[in-house]
Amino acid sequence: MVDAQTQQLLIAAMIALGAAGVIFAVIYPYISGERRKDKRVQVVREGNGKTRRSAVVAGSNAGETAQNRKKNVAESLKEIETRQKAKEKVTLRLRLERAGLDMTPRDFYIASLISGILCGALVHFGTASPPMMTLVAVFVGTLGVPRWFLNKLVKRYQAKFVSEMANAIDVVVRGVKSGLPLNECLQVISRESPEPLAGEFRVVVEEQRMGVPLAEALDRLCNRVPLAEVRFLSIVIAIQQQAGGNLSEALGNLSGVLRDRLRLQLKVKALSAEAKASAMVLASLPPGVMSMVYMTSPEYITPLFTTTPGKFMLAVGASWMACGILIMRKMINFKF
Repeated sequence: MVDAQTQQLLIAAMIALGAAGVIFAVIYPYISGERRKDKRVQVVREGNGKTRRSAVVAGSNAGETAQNRKKNVAESLKEIETRQKAKEKVTLRLRLERAGLDMTPRDFYIASLISGILCGALVHFGTASPPMMTLVAVFVGTLGVPRWFLNKLVKRYQAKFVSEMANAIDVVVRGVKSGLPLNECLQVISRESPEPLAGEFRVVVEEQRMGVPLAEALDRLCNRVPLAEVRFLSIVIAIQQQAGGNLSEALGNLSGVLRDRLRLQLKVKALSAEAKASAMVLASLPPGVMSMVYMTSPEYITPLFTTTPGKFMLAVGASWMACGILIMRKMINFKF
């Protein structure tokens, strides 16, 4: 068993790790340039707003048809934005739907509780840690591990969806050009496209059969799959239904934009692969060297685990190592 002094040192190391995490979260926006980016984005938005107002003043003598069209487009965008703001709160049930999991929140809570018990038992019986460490393991296993796994499933589900979305839009474009109605094109997507694209559009088709308008059905799709690409599709169809226009041309342009975005994403991944590999090597180097030293000369490194100063140094080193891994992750996690 571990003595009281060691427990106090471990608790102090955990507090230091938490404080380091809080400090990192506070100072990161200042050292990463996000504040400057937000200011530049705000300036650009204000400039775009002034440009739009100037265009409205300059085009005040245009025809009544053009004015009505602009008014319809503005109302459509405002309505979509209002719906999006009303649905900003993400519930656990919605997160499970976004991950493509056929389970209820009750089942997820039960699985989280089982995960916490297993993590606590593993730490308690496997390492003979003090009760405080066991409680920390139970807390992490109950609230941290299941939600981390759920976030991974959501990202994988969305990646599969967006990878086939451009092909689905091409199906709609060809169908509209050949004379098929939009609803029939969506049914073709729900039958012929791979999962999860087919399943999501199958829900849209079923909602239309039950009397839900297409714009509302697509808005619900945006709520289940919160991606910019899906939002683009919803906006294009909503504007076309209210203001008219060439739907095949608009969707064709949207398909080209989605393919360009996917190509850019793949290019960014290729360019950042070297940095990610370097980060993985740097992150695995300290535990790897420690393991090799322990296997070759266990008596040399054993005091690091058995003495109080060694445990304190190990806890502090692990804390700073975690901070370094988080910083490297932020540096290689590009948003585009």
